[in-house]
Amino acid sequence: MESKQFEGKTLKYLAIEPDGYTTGADYPMVVLLHGFGANMGDLAGLCPAIDPEGYVYICPNAPLSVQIGMGVTGYAWTPPGDNRTSGDIDEAESLLAGLIEEVTDQYDVRPGNIILGGFSQGGMMTYRYGLPNPQLFAGIVALSARVPDVDEVRKRLPEKRTQPIFISHGHLDQMIPIEEGQGSREFLEAEGYSPEYREYAMGHEISQEVLSDVVPWIQKVLPPKIRGS
Repeated sequence: MESKQFEGKTLKYLAIEPDGYTTGADYPMVVLLHGFGANMGDLAGLCPAIDPEGYVYICPNAPLSVQIGMGVTGYAWTPPGDNRTSGDIDEAESLLAGLIEEVTDQYDVRPGNIILGGFSQGGMMTYRYGLPNPQLFAGIVALSARVPDVDEVRKRLPEKRTQPIFISHGHLDQMIPIEEGQGSREFLEAEGYSPEYREYAMGHEISQEVLSDVVPWIQKVLPPKIRGS
């Protein structure tokens, strides 16, 4: 696999091309959104575990820089908690939409041939942007996250609600309590979705057990390209 860094028109991002990548060969795409305070490299390590040959992966940097420690800078999709406004969310969505348009053009990826996934705040962005756009995303993956701004999300849901959704959450999560993950599942089910929801004996993290469940789910929802096909 080869990782390439791009400044991008709206967001900086890593594009991780599979082993044996051939330009114009109709690869499916997996877009992974990091959590608050992390960066575009944070979820890149998941790509070989998903499939080293069958997908193009995109890992963007969130737009806002945040100080997370002495001299350490991370990135966020929106300011945290009460500091966040509807304008912040709209701006983050607009930037993400621009990124999706850019990378699908760059890699000749058809609408509907993409999985959108994210961890923590990146999972919230996945819900916020992924649910209203099933024509773009074959499925969405929310890891240790919750549906944000429920009333706003509800207003933007599509009429047809068959988009596959994978949710993981830890019983010991101290950042986003398990009750919020359960509440997200209940919201989605009440709105007509049938998410695949899994709980784990873990904290705010992506464990090997999560990978063991989500990888085959991704490959079923959006099969990887078979080399030579």
